[in-house]
Amino acid sequence: MPLSVFSLMLVVFSFTTGEFVTAGILQEVAADLSVSVPAAGQLVTAYALGMIVGGPVVTTATARLARKPLIVGLVTVSVLGNVASALSPGYGTLLTARFVAGLVVATFFAVAITTAVSLAPDGKQASTVAKLTLGMNLGIILGTPIGTFVGQRLGWQATFATVAACTVLALALVLPSVPAQPATATGSVLGELRVFARRDLQLALALTVLGNIGVVTVFTFISPLLTEVSGFGAGALPVLLLVYGVGAFAGNFLGGWLADRALLPSLIGLLAVLAGVLVLFWLAGEVRALAAVLTFVLGVLAFAIIPGMQTRVLATAGSAPTLAIAVNASGFQIAAACAAWLGGRVIEGPGTRAIHLVAAATTLAGLGIAAYSLRRERNAPAGEPEPALGGSR
Repeated sequence: MPLSVFSLMLVVFSFTTGEFVTAGILQEVAADLSVSVPAAGQLVTAYALGMIVGGPVVTTATARLARKPLIVGLVTVSVLGNVASALSPGYGTLLTARFVAGLVVATFFAVAITTAVSLAPDGKQASTVAKLTLGMNLGIILGTPIGTFVGQRLGWQATFATVAACTVLALALVLPSVPAQPATATGSVLGELRVFARRDLQLALALTVLGNIGVVTVFTFISPLLTEVSGFGAGALPVLLLVYGVGAFAGNFLGGWLADRALLPSLIGLLAVLAGVLVLFWLAGEVRALAAVLTFVLGVLAFAIIPGMQTRVLATAGSAPTLAIAVNASGFQIAAACAAWLGGRVIEGPGTRAIHLVAAATTLAGLGIAAYSLRRERNAPAGEPEPALGGSR
């Protein structure tokens, strides 16, 4: 892995750890600040809202800045947000600090992807995206447990301080390794925003949301699914989450490799298999051995679809790739928010076990969008230019 991509991946690792680690220290935060655990849970929501708002707003506002200074500025804001989190004297301040820390994440992720892809060899764009999203895998598998351990032993403030320190170390690698590049936007802000009138980009963004809601819903409620439905004890959950994480690690690279060869066909195949696995989990999830295997497979498929979805957005974004990827990152957060709502309604209605079946249905909706996008591409007039990246041949 080139040092430039590795350094950007480490920043993604730090950002992902900062996003997910809050869930591991909710009880410590709640007890120390004298708030309820559900109120402490709003810190996760604040970070996600920062990403949703910051995606289009921050990216549009910074579109004319050279890439390297922009990366440094975005990472600095995140560091300050985490330092402010560690020093927060009360709940309101902490809530604001988490929003600020999340505000720049979508833009950074977009700039990192477009920068890394611009340096990638021809035909390796999706696998380069996979190398960056490896930071997400490691943030979930390693960063979150380590940050939780630190918070439980040294206090929740130490967790955010550690995230800030890791981000600074990653930035120290970015400075000498990432080459200087000019701004990607050269036209007006209105011209940048016009890219969202493109039907293929609209479909790509919808694919991200609908294709992810199902599997994110399952992950959000994985604890009750594995304990109440599959019959595992609470002590088995850390091991099963590690199994899921190992699957995610493998799936990330599998998805990049497949997308480099046939972008939309590979996404269609992966979403079809994912829907089938979710139905199988619904039918036979009470068999613990099978549930353990399917947990690994879900990890593989959940992350195998991400590189292709990111690359598809790049392929349809025309002259505004950074803005499109930032909005796509916001789309992932919208999927997460919808997943929390959807899973809660299912649990209150048909019950926890039905989550897998509902997740399969939403995955099939994403599959339908991918299939329609492929049909549009194949039926495009012969003289129409092909997407710049990752088109299905």
